[in-house]
Amino acid sequence: MSIFGKKDKKAEETAAVENTAAVAQDDTQAKVQEVMEKYDRESNVRTYEGIPRIIVRCLLIGFALFCVYMNFFATWDARIRRASFLGFVVLLVFLVFPATKNKPGKPRKVNHVPWYDLAAGILGSASFFYFVLNVQSIIERASRINTFEIIVGIVGILALMEACRRAVGLPILFVAGAFVLYVLLGTGYSIKYLIYNLFYTTDGVIGTPISVCSTFIVLFIVFGAFLEQTGISKFFIDLANSIAGASSGGPAKVAVISSALCGMVSGSSVGNTVTTGAVTIPLMKKTGYEPEFAGAVEAAASTGGQIMPPIMGAAAFLMVEMAGVSYAVIATRAILPAFLYFAGIFIMVHLEAKRLGLQGIPRAELPKFFPLLKKSYLLLPIVILVVMIINGRTMAYSAIVATLTAIIVSMFSKETRLTFTKFFDALENGSRGTLTVACACGVAGIIAGVITMTGLGQVLIGAVVDVASIFGAPMLQLLVAMFLTMLCCIVLGMGVPTTANYVIMATTCAPILIQMGMEPLAAHFFVFYFGIIADITPPVALAAYAGSAIAGSKPMKTALNASMLAIAAFIVPYIFGLNPAMLFINASVWDVISISVSSLVGLFGLSVALRGYVKGYLPAWQRVLCAAGGLLLIYPGTVTDLIGVGIVGAVMVLHVLTNKKTETAA
Repeated sequence: MSIFGKKDKKAEETAAVENTAAVAQDDTQAKVQEVMEKYDRESNVRTYEGIPRIIVRCLLIGFALFCVYMNFFATWDARIRRASFLGFVVLLVFLVFPATKNKPGKPRKVNHVPWYDLAAGILGSASFFYFVLNVQSIIERASRINTFEIIVGIVGILALMEACRRAVGLPILFVAGAFVLYVLLGTGYSIKYLIYNLFYTTDGVIGTPISVCSTFIVLFIVFGAFLEQTGISKFFIDLANSIAGASSGGPAKVAVISSALCGMVSGSSVGNTVTTGAVTIPLMKKTGYEPEFAGAVEAAASTGGQIMPPIMGAAAFLMVEMAGVSYAVIATRAILPAFLYFAGIFIMVHLEAKRLGLQGIPRAELPKFFPLLKKSYLLLPIVILVVMIINGRTMAYSAIVATLTAIIVSMFSKETRLTFTKFFDALENGSRGTLTVACACGVAGIIAGVITMTGLGQVLIGAVVDVASIFGAPMLQLLVAMFLTMLCCIVLGMGVPTTANYVIMATTCAPILIQMGMEPLAAHFFVFYFGIIADITPPVALAAYAGSAIAGSKPMKTALNASMLAIAAFIVPYIFGLNPAMLFINASVWDVISISVSSLVGLFGLSVALRGYVKGYLPAWQRVLCAAGGLLLIYPGTVTDLIGVGIVGAVMVLHVLTNKKTETAA
């Protein structure tokens, strides 16, 4: 055979390999899209092609640019800003989201928007813009609105609720509906008074949640969209692989590290699970982890992205207004709890790898660490963001500068360079991501408005205080209140987005905890944490179910595994609730060191109790002692800390010695 024949054959083999890889990648992308559409309503959108696609794309891009203009150049009244923001949101939701979910396997209708969807979107949007055009007159007349304006308000609220049903789901509407019925049936307020307060004042749909969403959240979502376009997620996954991929059970540790890093950008539990899970879950299964465990690791780690500074999730921006502190303070206070959350998952993953005797990925197959550092310029936008916020710049200004930095650093490499298409894709994706959060914030405003209007918050405070007062000691009363609040957060979070969940709990349960002696910021962090972990707690554990879909595992078993892996999320809030030194509040350096060490030992003890393995299997009584020692370390105090550390330490020493004797005898 001639040399040319050999070259042709080699070229054919190379082409075949590349074609196989491309097909595999397409299959993976198709599966990811299917999972996103099933568990993430934000991904369940209409299909447009041709001219309609261009029109909708231009509207979404225009909305993103409008938000930038509104925040940096417009000097409008707050009511005008918020109502016009919601007017565009309602119209876009009806254009982007269909009335029902796309059924798997059924062909999608292309360029299909029923006339009634278009009419509802225009009418709902017009209701908000009517308020924008007549705001001065309505302000002067206060609650003396006329019949037409009552109808306008009803249409606007109903359109917002339908938009929320499409983009978010039904559970939050059930909660909002219950609050509205309470006003109409339980208080005697008229519909006119209700509509005025909920639609025409800044205590309702255009209240604090929409204020935060239209200023901070939208700009940070756009920033995250630009970071995604630079390929930073791939950089994070490669970086995690280079650090932990070769260690025992490496892929699971890679999932923990990469999800923590990617979560800073996405802020979405389901989105993060699917994005990084498409890479990490198959690797975990290949290494030897059970599918239920692989899906659970990714779900638990991805859920933690919402508590990972410096960007965190959308609810963190709401905390700025609700708690009355700067974002720099919130991001700083979140550092140690976030570290402990991911440390807890990491410990559990390591113990499971040791139990199964798993190996890591061969180093020859992993990215090299130092060559990867050449791409570390991709982190510059995040560094710039942190520095600006710490130096007192506004969040909106910091987000825009960080976004411009992301555009600039993308130009350093052909691989990451933002073309015009990618630039407009980022604006479009940022707008699309804002719609879901905005709907949730608008409906959360209804709930917050009812609480403000009726004084329901004080009634709830009184009820919980009465229940807790049955128990004698103040500390025990606080623990009871914390436990009840935790249950409320988890139940509410089963179908309510994190943003809305936080608003509801911050206006109802956080004041209860504060009144019972908890540090105010610790109370807000407490409800924030437990609102987030609803994404992995059964029966409605959307992030866990998304992970199970990729892993091909049983959804409920995956959710239970995820809840077990995220044990730190159930423990850490109690620690900083009882001892705010974990949040660096009124704490010395020694206080921080002490609580960090005791918390890590406590998490290790609980992890050992749950996995039942360290150097070998632990008998039941040792696992019980480890659990008891770990739980003692939650309660603040030198005595309980010493006892807890002593118990866990003694069990570990006994376990190691026993295991050595067994190995020697063998």
